[in-house]
Amino acid sequence: ILDDGGDATMYILLGARAEAGEDVLSNPGSEEEEILFAQIKKRLKASPGFFTKQREAIRGVTEETTTGVNRLYQLQKKGLLPFPAINVNDSVTKSKFDNKYGCKESLVDGIRRGTDTMMAGKVAVVCGYGDVGKGSSASLRGAGARVKVTEVDPICALQAAMDGFEVVTLEDAAPTADIVITTTGNKDVVTLDHMRAMKDMVIVGNIGHFDNEIQVASLRNLKWTNVKPQVDLITFPDGKRMILL
Repeated sequence: ILDDGGDATMYILLGARAEAGEDVLSNPGSEEEEILFAQIKKRLKASPGFFTKQREAIRGVTEETTTGVNRLYQLQKKGLLPFPAINVNDSVTKSKFDNKYGCKESLVDGIRRGTDTMMAGKVAVVCGYGDVGKGSSASLRGAGARVKVTEVDPICALQAAMDGFEVVTLEDAAPTADIVITTTGNKDVVTLDHMRAMKDMVIVGNIGHFDNEIQVASLRNLKWTNVKPQVDLITFPDGKRMILL
């Protein structure tokens, strides 16, 4: 498997466990998992035995993302990784270049294409100051935004301060933010309470791996208007709107 985020690996391994009778498909934790589980169930119905056969035929996996590598380590600790795995992500020529400079190229470009927003003067909050957060913060500052950083790791927070960014908590920064970007690879970074505190027409997006960095599931009962692919306008009961990328 040539994998990105561990998705293909999880597809095979969860499918094989489901074929063995384990209850692993009943509680999806995100919209992405809902889709993954639905595809596994579809394949289970169409091709019984497919996953077990594929798992036994796989010689190994290469993984190129931080989140995917973390998933593989978790599987290994639980004794659930049945084949060798190569950690491509932690190669210095990947993690210190693609994670930082790739995001530096793509973030502002993606926001502009998605929202047609002028970046200069906007208050942008970047959640996380790892390699992806560093590139994202530099990208937004280069576009003229006033960038603030949230970070729980003291060393990374100090790096952000030494790089000239204001280090804040999201609770303090949310009410004045024009743009909020999550880069952590963690879950529940931007909560429903954070989003309720944000201003009208705030832009909220995730450049980490999973959609549950932002509590998107908590917004499902609100009014959604699809603006274009990957861009939705969400209206809160009080009339406030949020652009979700």
